[in-house]
Amino acid sequence: MSRIQSTFAKLQKEERTALIPYVTAGFPYADITPALMHGMVTAGADVIELGVPFSDPSADGPVIQKAGDRALALGIGLAQVLAMVKSFREKDQKTPVVLMGYANPVERYEQRHGDDAFIRDAAAAGVDGLLIVDYPPEECADFAAQLKAAGMDLIFLLAPTSTEARMKQVAEVASGYVYYVSLKGVTGSGALNTAEVEAALPRIRQHVHVPVGVGFGIRDAETAKAIGQVADAVVIGSRLIQVIEPQPHERVVAAAMDFLRPIRAALDS
Repeated sequence: MSRIQSTFAKLQKEERTALIPYVTAGFPYADITPALMHGMVTAGADVIELGVPFSDPSADGPVIQKAGDRALALGIGLAQVLAMVKSFREKDQKTPVVLMGYANPVERYEQRHGDDAFIRDAAAAGVDGLLIVDYPPEECADFAAQLKAAGMDLIFLLAPTSTEARMKQVAEVASGYVYYVSLKGVTGSGALNTAEVEAALPRIRQHVHVPVGVGFGIRDAETAKAIGQVADAVVIGSRLIQVIEPQPHERVVAAAMDFLRPIRAALDS
């Protein structure tokens, strides 16, 4: 059982909703990420999604695009992201870490370091899961099997526009959890309609038998609590990025913790 699977199994026994914060690796300062990850765990995060900076992030809105651009300007690439996870693992062997990003950095890493180097190095660093936005499930069976053999889960997005056929395809290869995009559009866009999410999840669960996390549009304790009543996890990214962006170096971790604590409390209430 992977770290992600054991975490969700424990939470389900406790009847608790997972809190999954997303931050862009290397943002807002190149050296802040491991400390930020530890702070988020202390504030109640159950899983951490770590964004791999990329120059053309098609699923991300302006907030996360800007964070990625800043991290790239600071010299953060996939090799640096893996080093951050490895540093985090020196003190935390428990909290699952999911890398979220795009195919290009992974394939470029393989070009530079050799076939299968990414899976080898990600596993060695302590990565638990991957969410590659532009890896379609119908082309991922071999990749998913390789990840599973290395103790990692492959996570997929589902959306309000996903068909029954697409859900079945995802169900065949997904593990760990699936990430339901709660609205049409990019990260940080639109107003969250909790009734629509509540109506969509039973349809997803007819096909997908791993936990379902919900993201895009969750901005505060109120929206997190509403989604947490129907989802297995809530994912929050753009608003967290906005909170930490203006902070001086010494305030980044504390600001993130102050933001996440009331969300954790709302999920547990």
